[in-house]
Amino acid sequence: MEIKFDKRNLIATIISLVIVIASIAFFRGEKAFMLLIVFSIIIFALPFLISILEESNIEKENNERFLEFIRNIVENVKAGTPISTSIINVRNQDYGTLTPHVKKLANQISIGIPVKQAFQNFAKTVKGSVIKKAITLISEADRAGGDIEEILESVSESVSEVEKLKKERKSAIYNLVVQGYIIFLIFVVIILIMQFKIIPLTAEISQSASFDSEKISRPLFYLLVAQGFFSGLVIGKLAEGEIKAGIKHSFATVTLSLLTYAFAKLFM
Repeated sequence: MEIKFDKRNLIATIISLVIVIASIAFFRGEKAFMLLIVFSIIIFALPFLISILEESNIEKENNERFLEFIRNIVENVKAGTPISTSIINVRNQDYGTLTPHVKKLANQISIGIPVKQAFQNFAKTVKGSVIKKAITLISEADRAGGDIEEILESVSESVSEVEKLKKERKSAIYNLVVQGYIIFLIFVVIILIMQFKIIPLTAEISQSASFDSEKISRPLFYLLVAQGFFSGLVIGKLAEGEIKAGIKHSFATVTLSLLTYAFAKLFM
């Protein structure tokens, strides 16, 4: 997963720095200070999240379109067309984000690069876990001397089954994802009650100069942020089977915890 720093990130960084500098200059020590800092952090992190989501969507579409691509090749091969010619024949069809990669694959074959090598090059440049596994399967089966038509048909069925299982998993796990968010929200409420009710009440009862409520409260804030980050990763792992899928959930839970804490600090 590549994280690029582009124009979008630069603009967000500048806006974040302006907010931070203005907050320090005009609102330091005020209740609104933390809320402004939280907003600056969110603005800074948002372009990175968008980039990750875009990359994830491209990978998802590549995997789905690859199934369509393989099926088209299988149909051509079944009709008696050699696999190399079949790939060249389908290169002008629309495969969404996969289209330029299919054209590159066909161009490599048209200039004489072996199909096996062209597929391996294809797997190296295309983002898609399913594609990489499928190309590996094709290469291994070809090395073992299998019939190319049967290999492609088997790969097509395998990819179709993987995509079907992913969708079924996502649907089945939906309730667990919702429960994960509910449990996290309950945790946030508990932390806020401790921060703004129990600790101040304890300070009043103790009436001790050594009792620093701010010092005791600080670890609760760190715990809240850490809980938000790791809860998001767990939710993503449950929902899509990959830790990196949890980054968007981590962003949501950390943002929720920061905003809730900042608004609570402002009004309570």
